[in-house]
Amino acid sequence: MTGRIPIFITGVTGYIGGTLLNRLLNHPDANTFDITALVRNSEKARILESKFGVKTLIASHAEHDRIEEAVAANHVILHIADSDDEPLNKAILRGLKRRHDTTGDLPILIHTSGTGLLTDNARGEYATETIYSDLNIEQIKSIPPTAFHRNVDLLVIGADEEGYARTHIVLPSTVYGIAAHPLVEAGISNPYSMQIPLLIRSSLARKRAGVIGKGLSLWPSVHIDDRLSRGTLFTVADMYIVLLDSILHHPDTTGHGWEGLYFGESGEHRWLDISLAIGRAMYELGLADSPDPTPFSHEEILKYFGNEWFGYYHGTNSRARADRARALGWKPTHSTEDMLASIKPELEVYAKKQ
Repeated sequence: MTGRIPIFITGVTGYIGGTLLNRLLNHPDANTFDITALVRNSEKARILESKFGVKTLIASHAEHDRIEEAVAANHVILHIADSDDEPLNKAILRGLKRRHDTTGDLPILIHTSGTGLLTDNARGEYATETIYSDLNIEQIKSIPPTAFHRNVDLLVIGADEEGYARTHIVLPSTVYGIAAHPLVEAGISNPYSMQIPLLIRSSLARKRAGVIGKGLSLWPSVHIDDRLSRGTLFTVADMYIVLLDSILHHPDTTGHGWEGLYFGESGEHRWLDISLAIGRAMYELGLADSPDPTPFSHEEILKYFGNEWFGYYHGTNSRARADRARALGWKPTHSTEDMLASIKPELEVYAKKQ
């Protein structure tokens, strides 16, 4: 594609989306990108435009016609928000089809899902032996349509099969670390993740580290961003960049559709490992009488997680290997030990907010 590349990105006020936008703005080819960001806050839109030179569309996720129109005006769509909002995602797909039908362009979609797709109902009681590889297409096809995220993922893959777009799905796992970049400093993007902070906040509230069941279930993890990673490509933000670069420069050899699912993982942990790290940190900081976690009661699950399903989600198995992403040149180096070491500094942040 010649000339500037029109890119439409969602989720820039969030954790992953904001970090990715920062990476795009600092990309070696940034002067070839014509970026438009979807935002719902007019003040954040003003800052993005005036300070960062990013065009904006001020709209809610329910303004489907406007989003469809914006998608149709861009060659690359980076969808980082609301992976399970089916009407929103259908609007994005209509925009892709509209662009293809009216211009003949084959637009690109990088959709964000998650390794929650692979979860079971272990409730922390056991570790599964089933490990998914993003290179094993038949294994991925065997995932039932009722799985978490699966309804939208199948729509995205279907668009590729119908031939009006090249679609790719990034599936991050437990993303960790406090994001620190100019968009956070400007008050645009959220610097915090969801899974580990929720366990931290819940543990602080009950004054004892908590765990779902025995905490034996296994999940992968991946770091959000690291200022030391410039040029080394080992965080989840870098994974999107590696994929985007491959799509733009090697479109015929970059997996898409069923061959375009990319797990984001750089190590594996038990849920209990996280709870133990929270317990140690709370005990060392004088916030708990014991470093040992105790199981959340059913009442606590409802209180701290909002509902039973979401509570027991934090005791599921989700075992994945990012073989396809590594084959593209993504080189994650953060370990499970790095993830566990990140918990105390984050807990200190939330403890000060109490």
